[in-house]
Amino acid sequence: MEAEFVDDGHGGTVVMLDGQPQSHVDLADPGSLLFEYVNHFGLVLDTLPEGTLAVTHVGGAGLTFPRYVQHARPGSPQVVLEPDTALTEAVRRELPLPRGHRIRVRPVDGRSGVAALRDASADVVVLDAYAAGRMPADLSTVEFLTDVRRVLRPGGLLMANVTDEPTREHLRRWYAALDSVFPETAAVALVEVWKRRRFGNHVVLGSTAALDLPALTRAVARCPFPSSLRTGEELARLLAGGRAYVDGDTDLSPEPPPRDGWRLR
Repeated sequence: MEAEFVDDGHGGTVVMLDGQPQSHVDLADPGSLLFEYVNHFGLVLDTLPEGTLAVTHVGGAGLTFPRYVQHARPGSPQVVLEPDTALTEAVRRELPLPRGHRIRVRPVDGRSGVAALRDASADVVVLDAYAAGRMPADLSTVEFLTDVRRVLRPGGLLMANVTDEPTREHLRRWYAALDSVFPETAAVALVEVWKRRRFGNHVVLGSTAALDLPALTRAVARCPFPSSLRTGEELARLLAGGRAYVDGDTDLSPEPPPRDGWRLR
């Protein structure tokens, strides 16, 4: 299905693919992150030490977050792994990247793209890869996340967008895989998602170094969407009981419910 570019009526554009809103882009204000979970990505990024960051994105769509990284950390070298070349060409045509960017888009899938990256080549890996609204199964396994850890520099950070039903069955298994690879974990989601009121996005974090929990707590408290941070034993209790996904025993993320569009704040 071809990408659709829909004017949001607020100066931005929603990129639609497979009937689902994939990205929101405001060319005049790349710091504007109107999708809740992308806002969570941004607030986590903003807690990291100042300066440029080497960022690898697994999944590109409208290149919203690479634009944000360029806006917030000018000159940061970025690699985007996006296999849909037609989508990338359409986005570049309809929503041009800013001048002076260092964003390179590679036409490869996430699994093989990460495998080809050098050891310790990224400060941050952002996992936000979906097809028809579902995360590919091979991006949920212990083996894949181990490869992500290889690509991250010491103390580097994985930020992953993991969607699930209120049952959290997929998230439990995804978290079990993450927890077996990264000693430090945390997650941010809307309050109503944590309360199991609806299908939703969880920004799940993994690192080999201690996370700056006070800074993350303050950042989440300032979020324009009512959100909360879960960490440590609390997070482990919430997501206990999952059997870690491994190659040969994995699945796509749940199919998202029908929706007419993305809510704007």
